[in-house]
Amino acid sequence: MAIEPDRLDQSGRELAAILKRLRKQAGLSGVRLAARCNMSQSKISRIEGNKSRPSLLDVEQLLRGLHASPAVAAEVMALARIAQTEWQDGRALRRKGLDKKQVQLAGLEASSTTFRYFLLSMITGLLATPEYIRSSLAQAPSEQQAKAVAMKLDRQRVLFDRSKRFTFILTEQAVRYPLIPPDELALQIDRLASLTHQPNIRLGVIPMGVHFTSGALNTFTVYDETLATAELDLGAIVFRDGRDVQDLILRFTRYEDHALFGEQAREKLTEWAAVCRS
Repeated sequence: MAIEPDRLDQSGRELAAILKRLRKQAGLSGVRLAARCNMSQSKISRIEGNKSRPSLLDVEQLLRGLHASPAVAAEVMALARIAQTEWQDGRALRRKGLDKKQVQLAGLEASSTTFRYFLLSMITGLLATPEYIRSSLAQAPSEQQAKAVAMKLDRQRVLFDRSKRFTFILTEQAVRYPLIPPDELALQIDRLASLTHQPNIRLGVIPMGVHFTSGALNTFTVYDETLATAELDLGAIVFRDGRDVQDLILRFTRYEDHALFGEQAREKLTEWAAVCRS
């Protein structure tokens, strides 16, 4: 099912309004519905006020408590699944300031312990050299660039927190994408190779020619097992539905089977860096 970005923005409000209307149609107070669903009345109030995002399990419990018909339940559950997805418009983020995005990412990195990154076309800021980061922000408003570069570099400290575990999988296209001049790209690739020695970092590469059976690929990140983001050129999609997150973890696991790690990864990275230097 195709989901328009505007639909993602509206779905949370629609879900809250529908659940409130169904409760009133059933002639139930928030207190009585809470008792039926083994929830607190305050939680139901937050959900109906669109101040708290209900999980799919929450919605299922509410629908059972409301004795919703199968047709109504199916419609509401479909809306709830959309509400678990958030569209982050790239243009809007740039208008608000690149620093807002960096603060958001730093918060995710602080609150998560297990990270999975699949990098299809470029190197993520956590792994990037200053030169690479500056080039990646070349199209951003000039007044925002210096602060965003500094914040991206500051976020890299999380890589040395041994309580956190990182797995990065990069395609050859991502590693060798000529965003910066060859001599600078060689140093960027050297940095990737050096990070393969970090105990809490597992960095793999997928050379050209590997055949995937899963169809189209895209860049995505999974934080623990609770949230995932997929990056597009125009923005990012945030998934909170556990089924979507698990689907991406399963996909990531299949990509791991195709990737080279450890000494094999370092050999490939050294080879690609040497091509840049030649």
